[in-house]
Amino acid sequence: MKVMTARDAKNHFGEFLDTAQREPVVITKNNRPVGIMISIQDAADTVLPEMMMDKEPGYDAWVLEKVTSTMRRVDSGKSALVEHEDAMRQVRDRLKARFSKVAAA
Repeated sequence: MKVMTARDAKNHFGEFLDTAQREPVVITKNNRPVGIMISIQDAADTVLPEMMMDKEPGYDAWVLEKVTSTMRRVDSGKSALVEHEDAMRQVRDRLKARFSKVAAA
């Protein structure tokens, strides 16, 4: 990982961008890290794209309501929590069954 001062990043912006395409670049100001530049490819494997997407109006309220209602159902015993591994196994089993039906048709 390369480290550049904010001044160097500003004065040598082309070099800064070229370097960031190859490896993450930490930006410092007054000898303290203040930011980081990573390539679009590196960012694609993180939560950054989702964080940058514009949400539709009311999305946060909708998610909060869904989570709240689910937790109420769990607390009342109407729904049960499933371990991640079990949920993934169920999804894989359903997909295998669906693809088996498609292949047989």
